[in-house]
Amino acid sequence: MTGSSVAAVAALVLMLGAMRVAAPPAPPTPPPPQTPTVPPAAATAMAGNTGAEPQVLLGPIRREQVEAAVPAWVQAGVASKIDRDAAKALTTVAPGAEVTVLLGTWCGDSRREISRLWRAFDEVGADAGGGPGSGLPFTLHYVGVDEAKQQPAAAVAAAGLRYVPTLIVRRDGREVGRIVESSPHGVEVDLLALLDGKATGLLSASANVRAEAAGGAPSPPPHQP
Repeated sequence: MTGSSVAAVAALVLMLGAMRVAAPPAPPTPPPPQTPTVPPAAATAMAGNTGAEPQVLLGPIRREQVEAAVPAWVQAGVASKIDRDAAKALTTVAPGAEVTVLLGTWCGDSRREISRLWRAFDEVGADAGGGPGSGLPFTLHYVGVDEAKQQPAAAVAAAGLRYVPTLIVRRDGREVGRIVESSPHGVEVDLLALLDGKATGLLSASANVRAEAAGGAPSPPPHQP
């Protein structure tokens, strides 16, 4: 090999070495993705919002709590067709009555009747709790019960509860009448009748409920989904 050839080979070796040194390092391998950890309490809350099983709220409750726990109640209210004249008349009944509403957040009858009542209140700009400043001259108290209709025990026993919903109207501490399970003329219409004295006693569209009240052979309370 001539001297010029040796020099050329040496130059080539030096050039290749420089290229290897200048080559950028390979990017690091990213770590494998990690599955986020959900705390048990958060997981329970997420499961409760799937709509698979409506939450069961017990004891004194408010409209906002019911609609937050079971959004289907909001949808039912929007779909309700109410008697607007009756809704307006609810704002002018004699003051002082108390209405106790026992309901099941898990119950289809409760959802149908009470969400319709709330829709009637919305129509006249009234608050669902009633009382001073609410737009309603009477008060309403809502009590959530369990599926067996046994809890809360004191409220269930005081009302003689067998079916939900049950709306009990009282004046001067005395029961005037009640609407049970399904309202025969629309819940806002029948509540108005009890509040203004045009109706008393039991109001229900359920033949079974009426038969029991008339002294017929009572049947076990049905499971209400």
